Amino acid sequence: MTSVFLDELKPGMSASITRTVTEHHVQLFGEATGDMNAVHFDEEFARKTVFRGRVAHGALSIGFISALLGTELPGDGSIFLSASIVFKIPVRIGDTVVTTATVREINGRAVVMDCVCTVDGKQVLESEAHVLAPRRPAASGAKD
Repeated sequence: MTSVFLDELKPGMSASITRTVTEHHVQLFGEATGDMNAVHFDEEFARKTVFRGRVAHGALSIGFISALLGTELPGDGSIFLSASIVFKIPVRIGDTVVTTATVREINGRAVVMDCVCTVDGKQVLESEAHVLAPRRPAASGAKD
């Protein structure tokens, strides 16, 4: 894990992570959240839906954004406050999701991030995320 402290952040800075969605991820996410919707677990059922087959939970992609913000940019000590999410196309088991966050603006400690998730270059999700960036720790032994 890394941290980019508030005083280091600049508009245009970005970071990315890549995750391949597995059957195990979908199972664990369903168990952790209680979302056992058949569209995620039953291929026969899912084929009859608008998705024409099983899809990963949309919130799993939101989790990739949370992971990126919490571990890379800004990283350790950041606080994910809110996000607006637009799902574009579904993510399926076996898809490799590239999640990218880019600093749009900084207002005090509040940072607005433009986030996207893509699969094979196609945007599957877009988001505007708001985070509180971590401040640089005070030097030990510093006097007030």
